Amino acid sequence: MEIKKMAFAGSWYPAGSDECEASIQGFLKEKQGPLDGGFMGGIVPHAGWYYSGSIACRVIASLKSDEKIDTIILFGAHMHKQSEPFILTHGAIETPFGDIEVDRQLADKICSGISIRPRSPLKFPDDNTLELQYPFIKYFYPNAKIVVCGVAPSFFASIIGSMAVEEAKNLSKKIRVIGSTDMTHYGPDFGFTSAGTGEKAVEWVKNENDRNAVQAMMEMDESKIIAEGLENKNMCCPGAACATAAACKKLGAAKAIELDYATSFEKTASASFVGYSGILYSLS
Repeated sequence: MEIKKMAFAGSWYPAGSDECEASIQGFLKEKQGPLDGGFMGGIVPHAGWYYSGSIACRVIASLKSDEKIDTIILFGAHMHKQSEPFILTHGAIETPFGDIEVDRQLADKICSGISIRPRSPLKFPDDNTLELQYPFIKYFYPNAKIVVCGVAPSFFASIIGSMAVEEAKNLSKKIRVIGSTDMTHYGPDFGFTSAGTGEKAVEWVKNENDRNAVQAMMEMDESKIIAEGLENKNMCCPGAACATAAACKKLGAAKAIELDYATSFEKTASASFVGYSGILYSLS
């Protein structure tokens, strides 16, 4: 079986299972911890675990259920509007906790229904938006398979999200959906300084620019999600967020909860910083 090897272990997150588990157990104790509410999907950040691991961990843990989860669908990837969406079609993904098997049956169905580029494990990109979630997924859903898609910020994102859920339903699979995006990348390192510098800039990012993007995701407004990310630079992966909102609506989501929000500025005060949001979707 072909294996997609780890590329960021030991730098963006711990390389060993014991170290990963210690980090996860610490994350679960932070703030209110995971939520219990019958959630079918969520949005997670993807910076190094030091910066945003706590939010991602608690969102993914909140998706747990008493029923067996067959497959986790993960949307992510840094892509332009004209980029070609892609999907991992077979094999497995390496994590410190063991490999996650790709749900080939569901991936094949998705490929047959829409125009999406198939990728093998050996040619699958090293992408932090995706890999930073793999250890959490394996830890909380050790027996689940996975489908991984890179989604561009275009109208097609909604189609991918809805189609993935439709095919999963046709196969009678119990799924959870995760979308990976960070929020505003602000400061000279990112060439984005429209609100000046210092605390004033941080407050603008937190209370205006990122808040608008969070609101779009909370409303599950697919076109607004794409527009916010492209026009206001407040999501680096609006395609993934859009696909997740569309998928969760297809699953019946009618309510969103913001589990947490933070910025890297709180960890490392700098002129350049990034926002992180954790959102959960539920039936009611």
